[in-house]
Amino acid sequence: MAAGRVHLVRSVDPTQQAAAWLSSLGEALARRDLDAALNLFGAECYWRDLAAFTWNLNTCEGRDAVRAMLEATLAATVPAAWALDGPARAADGQLEAWFTFETALGRGKGHLRLREGRGWTLLTTLQALKGFEERSGLTREPGVVHGALRDRRSWLERREQEVAELGITRQPYCLIIGGGQGGIGLAARLRRLGVPTIVIEKNARAGDSWRKRYRSLCLHDPVWYDHMPYLPFPDHWPVFSPKDKMGDWLEMYAKVMELDYWSSTECTGARYDEAAAQWEVTVERQGRTLRLRPKQLVLATGMSGMPNVPGIPGAASFEGRLCHSSEHAGGEGWSGKRCVVLGANNSAHDICADLWEHGAAEVTMLQRSPTIVVRSESLMEFAWARLYSEQAVRAGISTEIADLTTASVPFRELPALQRPLYRRIRERDADLYEGLGRAGFLFDFGEDEAGIHSAYLRRGGGYYIEVGASQLIIDGGIKLKSPVTLERLNRRSVTLSDGSELPADLVVLATGYGPMNDWAARLISPEVADRVGKCWGLGSGTKNDPGPWEGELRNMWKPTRQPGLWFHGGNLMQSRHYSRYLALQLKARLEGLATPVYGLARVHHLR
Repeated sequence: MAAGRVHLVRSVDPTQQAAAWLSSLGEALARRDLDAALNLFGAECYWRDLAAFTWNLNTCEGRDAVRAMLEATLAATVPAAWALDGPARAADGQLEAWFTFETALGRGKGHLRLREGRGWTLLTTLQALKGFEERSGLTREPGVVHGALRDRRSWLERREQEVAELGITRQPYCLIIGGGQGGIGLAARLRRLGVPTIVIEKNARAGDSWRKRYRSLCLHDPVWYDHMPYLPFPDHWPVFSPKDKMGDWLEMYAKVMELDYWSSTECTGARYDEAAAQWEVTVERQGRTLRLRPKQLVLATGMSGMPNVPGIPGAASFEGRLCHSSEHAGGEGWSGKRCVVLGANNSAHDICADLWEHGAAEVTMLQRSPTIVVRSESLMEFAWARLYSEQAVRAGISTEIADLTTASVPFRELPALQRPLYRRIRERDADLYEGLGRAGFLFDFGEDEAGIHSAYLRRGGGYYIEVGASQLIIDGGIKLKSPVTLERLNRRSVTLSDGSELPADLVVLATGYGPMNDWAARLISPEVADRVGKCWGLGSGTKNDPGPWEGELRNMWKPTRQPGLWFHGGNLMQSRHYSRYLALQLKARLEGLATPVYGLARVHHLR
């Protein structure tokens, strides 16, 4: 076969066709024939790599980008052993197949989509490092040495010594700041990989970040979407997890996964020692000031930064209670009172409904801009059912396959795939949207009609999943002022931008949170935060998100412009799935493996 040419197999059997394509790719890459490899892809194509080739989370869009990536990574990666993992499937004009492969340092799993015989999307993910695999199944720890031994130490004694030494006489390799579900899940993966890690959490107990939220809070994502790594929820677990139940699960999880979890501990500052290539982190714990010196620092403080608390004229004179939604405990104690909630996304709706349920005399929502609204039942049917549902489980779709399938869709293609779904939802739930329109509620389906998922990736909010509050707005149980802003607080009332005045005993600011790297600015320095740039968001180039397009969430789960600094967060599914790649990147560095990073994001200046 001539260099740069491949034979595209047009077999009527999908599995044969996928196997032939994969074999051709493997052969072309083995002989470093990039022309031949690129000829396998269509003019429109995507290669998304999660740490396998690039030691980064990187999406190549188009043949030129694929070529540049391969030119930079192929010599070190040495990919081989490409093999289908099960039969291929043909539907809707395209062919899909799972496969496995190896690199010089690791083992991977991937997903392929062909259109008209050529590659449209290719996903490659690092699943394990050769020689550093997690021990499980037949390789699990024995737990005990049989026989008669003097001075035998029990599991508890060994564990207590390990706990006593780490952070005192033995430094952690990795320090995770933030002990919510993200920090706990990542720590569990690092524990399984043998990476010495401490998680610090300012709350007294693991799970308190859930317990301390408003009383009515439940997860809006279904149970099949929300498992932690390694330990799925039992099959009786409710579809939507109540906050306190979730908090208890996280506390249990941290204990049984044997995490080094320091509760009631707060980071007060961190600096990077470039000469020593390590961090110096100051923490306050049990009345003592400690200095930790990890090589790697992970901010798992949630995908948002500090609460956005707008300065409102007259706040000092207000005689009622004024608080951010993060400080609002719930509707108890507000029976017969007049309550105003600024905001119109998930938290605002939940809080308004909770206040109404507790007998508030009047609950008024102040809406400033349109909100995406979708009924929970409609999301369950149209968005979740195929991958994250009881039907999916019974069809043999594991959580791993569901996560990888989701990851295989390039972010640029997601809106086009979501728009038909939301058109169906809008038709099905016409009564909801007609009612909201009559009530004066401003709603849309996102700037490109792509709904909740695109909005979440771009800005982390802007939507409400309807579980009752929308109907209260339609029926008048929750009063609405829209579009307005809160202009002034008076002694016992609020003045709005339309000139009206509302009596108020309680004002809740459901105004969201600042960017995630607020924490980097506070704990490290504004200069480091600026060097790293934006966290989260796709940089869609739209009027509401004008940053440059990167094809990935900015700075999440991958190397940043600050050596040794990482960001981890997202919803439970994202935390579960992407913690694997972050943990493997950290393990590789611990073991001194070569990790040349391809495609490190450009600096995004914030100030």
